[in-house]
Amino acid sequence: MFLSVAWRMPGLLLFLFLAVQPIVLAQAERPGRFRLPTELKEVSGLVFAAPDSLWWHNDSGNAPTLYLTDGEGRLRRSLDLPQLRNIDWEDLTTDDAGNLYVGDFGDNRRQRTNLHVYRIDPVTGAADSIEFYYSDERHYDVEAFFWHRDSLHLFTKHRLQSGWLSTHHFVLPASPGAQVAVWRDSLALRKRVVTGAAIEPATGEVVLVAYYFKRWLGFLPWSSASVFVLDDYPEGHYLRGEVRRKRISCLLATQYESVDFANEGYLLVASEQTVFIRPRAKPVRR
Repeated sequence: MFLSVAWRMPGLLLFLFLAVQPIVLAQAERPGRFRLPTELKEVSGLVFAAPDSLWWHNDSGNAPTLYLTDGEGRLRRSLDLPQLRNIDWEDLTTDDAGNLYVGDFGDNRRQRTNLHVYRIDPVTGAADSIEFYYSDERHYDVEAFFWHRDSLHLFTKHRLQSGWLSTHHFVLPASPGAQVAVWRDSLALRKRVVTGAAIEPATGEVVLVAYYFKRWLGFLPWSSASVFVLDDYPEGHYLRGEVRRKRISCLLATQYESVDFANEGYLLVASEQTVFIRPRAKPVRR
């Protein structure tokens, strides 16, 4: 009996190895890094439409246009939206019906009274508008949001003191018309401003991309960046759960502005053009 089992062990081990290997490889598949088309010099939002298709947009002052690329950054389509204005487009998300949402809510001077989120049909270009204000009637600079369960979740940039910053979480109904963004939570962050957000609907895992920028001696640009992974939180209170911080390596000053989930093992983050580097996207392990 012992000899019979021992004789079959190598074959059994080989079978188990081959059965598990595809799963391991799928989980470990690392997306490539790539440069973005010249049309996306000031990229500010990204979202996956499919494993090999991504939508993008530029920051304030650029054309009201969405760009579709493949998974290596090759431009497939430009969707012009002449009926809209790009006052300060800051992030991009999608719902489970495939609609795109563009957040025109950047407010560096904290004085805007015309905040919008645009819901866009990516096939026809038809657009609805959500006009909103904050429940405490204050002004916030927002660069990050995502759609989840019929609501939009906005994350602010807010400066405290002594190198500390914070992000406030507001919840906004994802329905066209006049709406109110209601405050839910806040989280203090050391030398980081939040510039992009995404959620993995299957697991509920939330990620925020954030960076810190300064000039040494008044003229030498320097930056550092991180991804904050949020999970194990009370229902809908993303900032109250476990927070893990993952550093994004960058040799040159880089402004990471957007993030989304690429697959089971990796995120994709994108940075806009600077004096030293072209706009590009790179993977970050989850």
